[in-house]
Amino acid sequence: MIITIDGPAGAGKSTVAKALARRLGFRFLDTGAMYRAVALAGLRAGVDWSGPEELSRLAAGLQIEVDGDRTLLNGEDVTDAVRQSEVTALTRFAADNAQVRDRLVRLQRELAANGNVVTEGRDQGTVAFPDADLKVFLTATPEERARRRLHDLQRQGERVLYHDLLAQQERRDREDAARPVGPLRRAPDAVEVVTDGMSFDAVVNHLVELVNDRRRTAEDR
Repeated sequence: MIITIDGPAGAGKSTVAKALARRLGFRFLDTGAMYRAVALAGLRAGVDWSGPEELSRLAAGLQIEVDGDRTLLNGEDVTDAVRQSEVTALTRFAADNAQVRDRLVRLQRELAANGNVVTEGRDQGTVAFPDADLKVFLTATPEERARRRLHDLQRQGERVLYHDLLAQQERRDREDAARPVGPLRRAPDAVEVVTDGMSFDAVVNHLVELVNDRRRTAEDR
């Protein structure tokens, strides 16, 4: 069974997807980490970021594995390295590269073959797995997502303004929807889950119920 969770930045896709996978006993496929791994490889290789061809050639020869919370690049555990701020800033070059995205989508399908998987991203239900058993579009209002981000940053000791975060959030939403490859959009057959006012546990419980409903429907056929 393949479950896809797509949605805008700040919707909590990764944490929810991880928790759902644990609850179901499924594998979690962190597609964002895969693009980060390509960006890390490009950073280490000193690629020319102004031209996509060099990064495309580099990505074609990379061995990328995601195993739960761990990310391996050519056999090296880069789980922490791919989360560095310098890598985060460069990941867009991998995510917006059509050849890189095509390569990673094929790899995602290979990793999900013959298994139960929860996968999250921005094009999992529309591009990577259009025939997924259950597609979820997890979202919240920009205001709610900005409030959550503000809370997280304040807990980390960072001093930020809510209105600045909200403006950044809305700009990111526009950019993600307009991306030339893998744009963020809800699949026509996806179940939209708006999490405003819901606790984390309530969101996960709701998704578990959606999975169980889908299983019962499949059994009745």
